Amino acid sequence: MIEALQYEFMRNAVIAGVFASLICGIIGTFVVVNRLVFIAGGIAHAAFGGIGLAFFFGIPYLLGTIGFSLVASVFMTLVLLKAKNRADTFIGVIWAVGMAVGIILLDLTPGYTVNLMTYLFGSILAVPNSDLWWMLGLGGFTVFAAGYFYRDLLAVSYDDEFARLRGVPVDLVYFLFIGMIAVSIVLIIRVVGLILVIALLTIPPYIAEKYTRSLAMMMAVSTLLAMLFNLSGLWLAYAFNLTSGATIILVATFGFCVSMIIDVFRRKQQRENVTP
Repeated sequence: MIEALQYEFMRNAVIAGVFASLICGIIGTFVVVNRLVFIAGGIAHAAFGGIGLAFFFGIPYLLGTIGFSLVASVFMTLVLLKAKNRADTFIGVIWAVGMAVGIILLDLTPGYTVNLMTYLFGSILAVPNSDLWWMLGLGGFTVFAAGYFYRDLLAVSYDDEFARLRGVPVDLVYFLFIGMIAVSIVLIIRVVGLILVIALLTIPPYIAEKYTRSLAMMMAVSTLLAMLFNLSGLWLAYAFNLTSGATIILVATFGFCVSMIIDVFRRKQQRENVTP
């Protein structure tokens, strides 16, 4: 891996992986704790509409995708707050419409030659310097917002009704939080693609939840795990000429399986200790 770092594209890939790990650790923790994986999945697939929009109008990829994803996240938040019992249906519709809009716009784009695999499965080895600055700025803002509103997010995560009684602006927090999910997903798409982004956003926090006792510690452990998965997958992809996004997710899945096996043995050990 040290030898590979002599190439600029590998250095950019490592930096992008670190940024993505930080975002996954913090935002992914809130996604897992609040059980918002389906909404995150809906935003990820709806983001494809933003990709089509960006290429059709010739605007920067990140700008178009973030804008479209934020609009989709607003609609999803409204559905979550106003029609919670039907949220899955409406989110599924927004999910499908976003994908369809993206495909149609790409079909209508003159001279369109972009490889869809780059966006479906990620292209961390092709992240340019300009995208790194976007990731740094928007990722930094997301982390700052999560820290600044930490107490409100914590209150809403565990009991939104009690949070309302305490005067927490629950609806505003939901809009802010799901908006941060949208921005985070767009940034991570560059690393593992929109199809695999949910795995990277949820596997590290899920593992971390088993071994931590506070939300802050869960974020820290999740960030370290995401970093381990990203860098290990990146090295394997480079060493064996594999698709980087899929390799990163397979490494994360291996970690998930190991954690499940450890969990089974821990429970077995606890039962044996209890049994006289």
